[in-house]
Amino acid sequence: MYRAEPEVVSPADDAAPALTRLVASKRRKQKRLRVIGRSAVAMVAVLALVLTGVVWGYLRATDNGFLQVAALDPDSTDVVDPGGQYGDETYLIVGTDSRAGANGGVGAGSVADAEGSRSDTVILVNVPANRSRVVAVSFPRDLDIVRPSCQAWDNDKGEYTSEINPGADNDKLNSAYAFGGPKCLVKVIQKMSGLKIGHFIGMDFSGFESMVDQVGGVQVCVNAPLIDDELGTVLATAGKQTVNGATALNYVRARKVEAEGNGDYGRIKRQQMFLSSLLRSALSNKVLFDPGKLNGFINAFTRDTFVQNVDTKSLVTLGRSLQKVDAGAVTFLTVPTAGTNELGNEIPRLEDIHSIFQAIIDDEPLPGESRKADAAKASTTSTPPTAVTPAPAPSLLALSPARVSIQVSNASGVTGVAAQAASSLGAHGFQIYSVGNYTGISGATLVRYGPGQEAEAATVAAAIPGALLQETSDLGAIVDVVLGSGFSGKVSTPPTVGSALHPTVAPKSTVVSGTTIEELPPDLSFTNAADDSCA
Repeated sequence: MYRAEPEVVSPADDAAPALTRLVASKRRKQKRLRVIGRSAVAMVAVLALVLTGVVWGYLRATDNGFLQVAALDPDSTDVVDPGGQYGDETYLIVGTDSRAGANGGVGAGSVADAEGSRSDTVILVNVPANRSRVVAVSFPRDLDIVRPSCQAWDNDKGEYTSEINPGADNDKLNSAYAFGGPKCLVKVIQKMSGLKIGHFIGMDFSGFESMVDQVGGVQVCVNAPLIDDELGTVLATAGKQTVNGATALNYVRARKVEAEGNGDYGRIKRQQMFLSSLLRSALSNKVLFDPGKLNGFINAFTRDTFVQNVDTKSLVTLGRSLQKVDAGAVTFLTVPTAGTNELGNEIPRLEDIHSIFQAIIDDEPLPGESRKADAAKASTTSTPPTAVTPAPAPSLLALSPARVSIQVSNASGVTGVAAQAASSLGAHGFQIYSVGNYTGISGATLVRYGPGQEAEAATVAAAIPGALLQETSDLGAIVDVVLGSGFSGKVSTPPTVGSALHPTVAPKSTVVSGTTIEELPPDLSFTNAADDSCA
């Protein structure tokens, strides 16, 4: 307990130095807080737990607390334009409705009410290679899908069985998790989005509630009392208010709110607003600089989540790379649908969905987004010259195929071409980074490469008869082989290491047809994380 000391009156000539020291001390403290605050960026809870180096001391001992689960499919041919996603970080965040264990005691019902587990919330989070923004796309739980054949998932044990569940048409999205666990859900989302999912985070009811309580609650705002036909009164009054874990869980779960009249979409909007508020709270340092809240939150996160390819080092590294991103550069979108079918499933608007994810892959502006201009991207934009004939490239020396990483993209319109070509190229020693489909159709076969990768690209082109070189700015150290309709199917023996190469460069006007993105749907539902108005 603090005890007041007797007041001591100092001589007047000592007062000024004392005051000066006090002011200087306060200024140093304020400066330290400003410096730390500028580096404090967090995507917490079910969004991604992106934390800066400020919390390294708390995080470094938590790796053993992560419950690992098989979920990812990194070699999927459903990934669109892997080169365009090089350097991106994409997380699939899943909230499940399991009633098992501690979940039965949080007011969500018991196993008798609902056996097994379904994906109650599905959010796909993309962070582009330039770390200029964060995009989170929500998927309705009742979205109509073609569920693939998947290895069965035992939710109670948290593991896969030897049984194979057959696929089904016109099933709900949440059934993918129920029948095939994380792996099946990742397959469905990866096929629909074309994004390469590199990280998986799953959480149940109990985990969500615990983390909200650990940060001292989260502020929400509604313009009318929130009453759900099944959960009852969630919020009795309108306006801004701070909710605890139990109330927050009902706030993000409620989907039978008569005043909203749109089922899952009202719930998705509330989830997005909730995560936005949680993000703003972290940015205001209410979590990051309260050791008790921070430590409790991190312990709850590692205790109540199940993950793949998520660890301390990757989270801290990503957090540091995002330190200049503010809330205005975090955008939440919702997959658009066209009503329901006779089964009550939400009908996906596939062309619009394609447009959304292509815009994400190409790092195009999104509705409501507010971020700093990407100067590097702008500086590379130019009007193509009018050249129409191939031009010879400067002489280059062949490299060992083992030094060349390539992705093989099918733009021929013929199924299976990329896989066959990748097999042949791999047999000759080239390092296969990925195999997939390109977003359009090409007549010519192009070998696309980034700055400084001319020799690597020329070495690949020398092994593919008729291939043309094309420089681009979005591939990094990966060489992209875009197989056109003129590809013969043959792959030649690579040239001898050190031999001179004289590849042919594609005309600057060469494009792959069909890559122009349709305009984003005008009715696209979005939420910007900087928006703190009532929903």
